[in-house]
Amino acid sequence: MKFLKVFLAIVFLSGMAFAKMDNNGSGLKMPKNYRAVPLAKAEILQDGKEKMFCPKCGMTLPMFYRTNHAAKVDGKMQQFCSMYCLVEAMNDGAKVEDIKVVDNSTLKFIDANKAYYVVGSSKPATMAKKVSKYAFGTKEAAQDFAKKFGGKVMSFDEALAIAKKDFKSDTEAKNMRQAKMAKMGKMIYNKKCQKIDQKFKTAAEAKAYIKANNVCGKIRGKALQAVGLYLISK
Repeated sequence: MKFLKVFLAIVFLSGMAFAKMDNNGSGLKMPKNYRAVPLAKAEILQDGKEKMFCPKCGMTLPMFYRTNHAAKVDGKMQQFCSMYCLVEAMNDGAKVEDIKVVDNSTLKFIDANKAYYVVGSSKPATMAKKVSKYAFGTKEAAQDFAKKFGGKVMSFDEALAIAKKDFKSDTEAKNMRQAKMAKMGKMIYNKKCQKIDQKFKTAAEAKAYIKANNVCGKIRGKALQAVGLYLISK
């Protein structure tokens, strides 16, 4: 119970980073987390009930939008929170083509092969243990970012090679984080959620079900992710 209270306190405080909607409802929540963008500015290229979540890790895409990638995976468009999850799709043996990445200057998707990546800046990594990767449509924009926040400007292939090299250690760190979150998710589930008998293959599927059926009240953010991870671990 003590751990649950601590976790919920962290979730609450992190939620304070979002401004409230304005009176006419047109102002969507404005996140201060660097990787996040307002919902209205996030391009969602995939379809379906789970379209707001990364198909690999389940994280909410607009919350990590500045590191989003997208690609046709076995002919179907999928959108990932990070290059790490893109590499996971590649490692699964799927046919991955037409890779796109968010241009941090325009917040639009561009051809990843034409992007300039800043790798290893002081801005937070997504899913990777340490090495962050942010993409830009022009070399000048990437260089300006690197001057402010550090890191090295490189091509998509160079950034991808680093992500592939680090994948094993990144996965070990991810598994540890997710195991801890799943334990917290179990406590949140037992306290706040109606019993769910349905089985889920991915956290994205579980989160979409929770949201659509309102089985856990108004939980969101880290709490929702934790419950989703718990449900697929049961």
